[in-house]
Amino acid sequence: MNNIENADLRVLVAVVRKGSFSGAADELGMSPAFVSKRIGVLEDGLRVRLFERSTRRVVITEDGEQVYGRALRILEQLDDMLDALSDRRSEPAGQLRICSSFGFGRIAVAPVIAQLAASYPKLQIRFEVFDRLVDTVAEGFDLDVRIGDTIPPQLVARKLMDNHRILCAAPAYIARHGMPKTLKELAGHQCLPIKERDHPLGSWRLHGKNGEETVRVSGALSTNHGEIALRWAVEGAGIVLRSLWDAQGYLDDGRLLQVLPEYTQPASVWAVYPQRLAGSSRVGACVDFLRRHLAQG
Repeated sequence: MNNIENADLRVLVAVVRKGSFSGAADELGMSPAFVSKRIGVLEDGLRVRLFERSTRRVVITEDGEQVYGRALRILEQLDDMLDALSDRRSEPAGQLRICSSFGFGRIAVAPVIAQLAASYPKLQIRFEVFDRLVDTVAEGFDLDVRIGDTIPPQLVARKLMDNHRILCAAPAYIARHGMPKTLKELAGHQCLPIKERDHPLGSWRLHGKNGEETVRVSGALSTNHGEIALRWAVEGAGIVLRSLWDAQGYLDDGRLLQVLPEYTQPASVWAVYPQRLAGSSRVGACVDFLRRHLAQG
């Protein structure tokens, strides 16, 4: 791969991962036309056709598969070299792709990422938020900041902060409908289910004195966005199951009351990353930084 630029290999990897030039362009912050141009340059340099193109999709060729596999190894070796140099300089450098959920990512993680970039100016950070559970390896992320204690065994996980979810509702809702006294009573209340990442809609698994219990809930309103559900709860629309970090301010000023306080749902905050990055100084520095600053928040 003489005279082939590493940046073009990253474009190739993004196209394969996203399955389209437009998807790769969105990930890389480029135009689809520029992505197409760089793939063309790569094909000319290698004298092979990497993709079969149509108006609807791009399909990787057999030669493209071989180049893609080698490109991954080259980029991993490059990242390993940058990590080794970072260790010597005590200054992380290189690219980091980080993801998180909509609410926690926007409110809690994004400000810390900005501080991280200011502290380590040789890092190039891409931060994305999703309303679904991300396949960290398949989608090419170096680090996923996620809430929830179920972590796949093939990934490395380091706890960033303790957290749990609680049930809460506005005083106005409780005045109209009464305070539930048992978990089973939730089935007769207006609840605010959230379809967020890997959380099943309308199924709340809670821990109490008898261990884990599951209750099916429903209501006139549901959403895929936790902030929306919390706002509805504050406005008196129903009972919500939400992380303590998100609800604490409303509990402190009395706009929300905790419901069935003996029941909680464990939901610590974790940094999750692929096994191959277990020794990465970039990822390690980022995780340590996140842990210090999230704990302070």
